[in-house]
Amino acid sequence: MITNDNKALAQWAMEYALKNGCQASRVGLYKGTNSSFEIRDMKTDRLTQASESSLVIHLFVDGRYGSFSTNRLEKKELEKFIQNGIDSTRYLAEDLARTLPDPSLYYKGGGKDLQLLDTRFDAIQPDSKKDLAMKVCDEIMGKDPRIISSTSSYGDERNASYMIASNGFEGERASSSFTLVGSVSIKGEGEARPESYWYDSSIFYDALIKEGIGKKALERVIRKLGQKKIASGKYTMVVDNMNSARLISPILGAIYGSSIQQKNSFLLDKLNQKVIGDNVTIIDEPHMAKKQGARYFDGEGVATKRLPVFENGVLKTYYIDIYNANKLGTTPTISGPSILTMQMGSKNESGLIASVEKGILVTGFNGGNSNSSTGDFSYGVEGFLIENGKLTQPVSEMNITGNMLTLWSNLKEIGNDVRESSSWRIPSLAFEEVDFSGL
Repeated sequence: MITNDNKALAQWAMEYALKNGCQASRVGLYKGTNSSFEIRDMKTDRLTQASESSLVIHLFVDGRYGSFSTNRLEKKELEKFIQNGIDSTRYLAEDLARTLPDPSLYYKGGGKDLQLLDTRFDAIQPDSKKDLAMKVCDEIMGKDPRIISSTSSYGDERNASYMIASNGFEGERASSSFTLVGSVSIKGEGEARPESYWYDSSIFYDALIKEGIGKKALERVIRKLGQKKIASGKYTMVVDNMNSARLISPILGAIYGSSIQQKNSFLLDKLNQKVIGDNVTIIDEPHMAKKQGARYFDGEGVATKRLPVFENGVLKTYYIDIYNANKLGTTPTISGPSILTMQMGSKNESGLIASVEKGILVTGFNGGNSNSSTGDFSYGVEGFLIENGKLTQPVSEMNITGNMLTLWSNLKEIGNDVRESSSWRIPSLAFEEVDFSGL
């Protein structure tokens, strides 16, 4: 945790910078600890444990800006470090768009505890962590003669930070996370070596799913046996909740301030216009307790708030940080999303599949890209052919192509099965008339 002595050091560093040539400064102090256990074929392959502390100082000097970090936190060393940083910043080009936020934008405190830290973190014994990873591997090993190898891993992390700015901001936060992963490769037909994985993650150790991770990974890879291409054409595409966020990522990238400022966005000048299907409503909900991504302020200290991103297909906001707001001459919003919540439907993945006469369930993306200026995309995919509401054939080595705005305008149905461990709470999705290329 960040102690009062740590906070005093950060405050001293900021004041020292102001006394030695800075007109403004922001200091962040970070402390973290993490551990991991990796198991391969029931043998411990690697274990790590680390703790670190660092100080990051942002210097605003004569219309110039520099950011510097160090893990050497003695005052004598920091004096030289800060002075060197100030001297170095003076060599940079003037950039008047680099400023601290207006104090009116800062988080002022008073919010309820978001409960992002497991207070039992230090009490969890190394043997318990290793046993969890070993159990995942044990759920795989020996369960099928085609298994080539199995790996599993347990990881945890605790972070704390304190930030102070010379024009009035002060804030701190702490969080923890726990992750359990299982992966497996098997011998397929000919030279094929299908692989798959499954995982769970949580803020709290007791909420981590501790059974079935390895079993699920094995089930997923066995389903891949016999993968092949099928005929090219337009299909209904169902994307599972492990991969659906991949398709929202280009949309979000197009509404970042950096993309707008550089005119490298297919959503440029589209604010308050209907750009995608009217069944798409996505809200940024930053204050959901016990959820990944919750926060009261961003990395600049700007207060977060409930923020409609899309309402019935209408683009309602851009994510504009202070720098790009200054460059654009507009009002800043927030530097990026916190918790994205999508208005859901009534069916899970199985229900979406059952309603498809002929289509493809996508369970993985294999490379590809989306053009940030046009929204045109091409992705490699794998998954399963859907016929009359049932999965009938594993497919691979196929591509989907199209345009992001067209794709999202053809969103047929939205699932109700978000992964609770994700800060982008995007469920399974079904799109109509998607171009697949195969045979």
